[in-house]
Amino acid sequence: MKKTIILFSIAFFSVLAGKAQTTVPLEYRELVNRLSKQLPEKSKTNTPETSPNKLLEFAKSMLGIRYRTASSSPKRGFDCSGFVNYVFSNFGFKVPRSSRDFALSGEAKKLEDAKIGDVILFTGTNSRSRTPGHVGIIYSVDGDDIKFIHSSSGGAKGVTITSLNEGFYKKRFLKVVSIL
Repeated sequence: MKKTIILFSIAFFSVLAGKAQTTVPLEYRELVNRLSKQLPEKSKTNTPETSPNKLLEFAKSMLGIRYRTASSSPKRGFDCSGFVNYVFSNFGFKVPRSSRDFALSGEAKKLEDAKIGDVILFTGTNSRSRTPGHVGIIYSVDGDDIKFIHSSSGGAKGVTITSLNEGFYKKRFLKVVSIL
């Protein structure tokens, strides 16, 4: 009788342990589902998604995330190149992490030939230094009015959409590069 109780107990606890390992809490499943809906769809051929609209839709979903130096995390915040890197990386693109390195990547374009989804580079806050120090993604082109989405350490303090004609951006403009 003792052996039967012990065997029954072992079998019972084994079943409970197996069931506990395969049960996922409802809150966790809901969180995973919500987060997976925010991720861009990967193409079936494992090549980077090339739709500028999808890229910008994803970038726009992060409007208002705060600025944070040396960060590329939506939970902690973004610096400018961290934001651009995060957006492009989520579509399978291998892009630089620093604004200086963006100047050497992609295909250089004239400002007049800029298209949505292109990367726009600026000097840092010292416009006399012609070294890249800020980067964003072109959000819209309407004649001479170009808007870009970026993570700003300035007045906006975070991910925002800015016109090239605002502030000193036109004076600080360096170049446009196409990654898509």
